[in-house]
Amino acid sequence: MRKGRPLIAIVGRPNVGKSTIFNRMIRSKRAIVEDQPGVTRDRHYADCELNNVPVTLVDTGGFVPDNKESPLSRYIRQQAQAAVEECDLVLFVVDARTGPTSEDQDVANYLRKSSKPVMLLVNKTDGRRDAEEMVADFHKFGLGRPFPVSAEHNEGMIEVLEDLIPRLPEGEPLPEESLEELPDADRPVRVAIVGRPNVGKSTLVNALLGEERVISSPIAGTTRDPIDSEVEFKGRKFILTDTAGIRRKSTITQRVEGFSVLGALRAAEDADVVVLMIDATEPAVDQDRKIAHLAESKGRGLVICVNKWDLVKGTKKEEDFRAEVKWYLDWVDWAPMVFVSAQTGEKVKKVLEIALEVFQQQYFRAATPQLNKLVAHVTTEHSLPVIKGRQLKIYYSAQVATAPLAFTMMVNQPKGVPDRYERYVINYLRKVFRLKVPIRLFWRERPGQKKRAEAAQRFRAREKSKQRAR
Repeated sequence: MRKGRPLIAIVGRPNVGKSTIFNRMIRSKRAIVEDQPGVTRDRHYADCELNNVPVTLVDTGGFVPDNKESPLSRYIRQQAQAAVEECDLVLFVVDARTGPTSEDQDVANYLRKSSKPVMLLVNKTDGRRDAEEMVADFHKFGLGRPFPVSAEHNEGMIEVLEDLIPRLPEGEPLPEESLEELPDADRPVRVAIVGRPNVGKSTLVNALLGEERVISSPIAGTTRDPIDSEVEFKGRKFILTDTAGIRRKSTITQRVEGFSVLGALRAAEDADVVVLMIDATEPAVDQDRKIAHLAESKGRGLVICVNKWDLVKGTKKEEDFRAEVKWYLDWVDWAPMVFVSAQTGEKVKKVLEIALEVFQQQYFRAATPQLNKLVAHVTTEHSLPVIKGRQLKIYYSAQVATAPLAFTMMVNQPKGVPDRYERYVINYLRKVFRLKVPIRLFWRERPGQKKRAEAAQRFRAREKSKQRAR
C-alpha cells in the first residue's frame, strides 16, 4: 500500500465474485478466479485509479461461519477482518442468484458493528430485466441501497464508481515521481519468495513483517495468489512477494493450483531478487534445481535461504550443508546462502540484508582499467583455446549492461569459444569483482576487423600476383 491512497476492502462469503470485481476494477487479472469457493485466501492488494482517483483495493477470502470451519477458514476470516479494520470503505459482495443467506446476514451484522462505510454490491444479475426485484430482498441487511452488478459482464460498475468516489476520504497528495521513474538505486527492491510447498515461505514473510500478513499453515498449498507486502529495512523499502509452492507438473491436480504456480513463476520473473527457500530437514531436490535455473536464466539475483535450521542445528554443520547444496545446484554456486528459522525469527533479517547486497551488485559498473587488467590476466596466465586451427585472441573487454551484468569480449574469433573457457572467464570476473549475481558474457569481433581481413586478403593476393609476374 502507498501513503495517501484510500483503502477499499472487498468482502463477502466465498464464491460470490469478489475476485472478479477486484480484477474488473484494477483492469487486470491479478487475482485467481475460479468457480469454486475458497480460491482467494490472503489479503491481495493492488494500487489503481478509479475515475482518475488513486486508491488501493484489497481482495479478501470469504467469511465462513463458525459451524463450517475447515483448518484454513479461521485464518482466511482473520485476514478479511484485518482488511476491514484498516480500510476506509467496504464493498460487501453478495450473490443475486442465491438471494440473501444466513452467511450473508452474519457478514452484514459484523460490518454494521465495524462502523465502516459500506456499499452493498449484488453480483451476478447478468443483464436480467428483473435485477431490481432480485436485489430487493437485500434491503433487509440495513446497509443502504443495494447495487445490482455483473462483474463478469461489466454491468452496473459505472453506477458503483459514481457512488463510491464521493464516499472516499481525501488522502495525502501522492509524490509526483512514480516508482517506475525512480532511479534503480533508489526504488523499492522487489523480492520474490519462492520454493516448494510447505518450506515456510509465508512464515518467513510474516517474520520479516512482524505481523500475520499472510496465512501460514502446515497444509501444503495454502498460498495461492502472489501476495505483495511492503517493509522497510535499514532505510530501504522492499516489496516482498509471497508465492504458491512450485511443484512438478505431474503433481498439480487442481486447475487453481496450476494458476497459482504460474503466478509464482511470473512473480519470480518480475522480481529483482529471488529468494529460493529450501527445507533444512530435506535435501535439495530436482524442483529446487529448476527454480534456481529459472532465476538464473532470467538474470535475477538469487539468494538461497535454508529454513528450519533450528530443527537440525547440532546434527548438521552449516559448511557441510552449504557444500551439499552448492554441489547439487552447481551452476548457481555463486549465489549467497543464509540459514534461518522463520518460525523463531532467527537470522530472518539477514535475508533482507543479503537481498539488498545482491540487488546493488546487479547495478555494479566495472572500471575500465580493471577490465584491462582482467584481459591481461586471462591472456597471459591461462592458455587461450585454439578454434578451427587459430588461437583465440582477446583484444579488450567492456561492460555493456546491468541487471543482469553483461560484458563483451572483443576477440579475433567470436564463434566457437568453448563453454569451459567461458565459465573460466566468468568465474574470474566474479573473483576479481566479488560478484554474487548472474553474469552474461558475449564474444564479439573487433570493430573494423572485417575490413582489416579484407585488406589483408587483397594484400596477399597482390603479393602472389607479383611473385607470379617474376
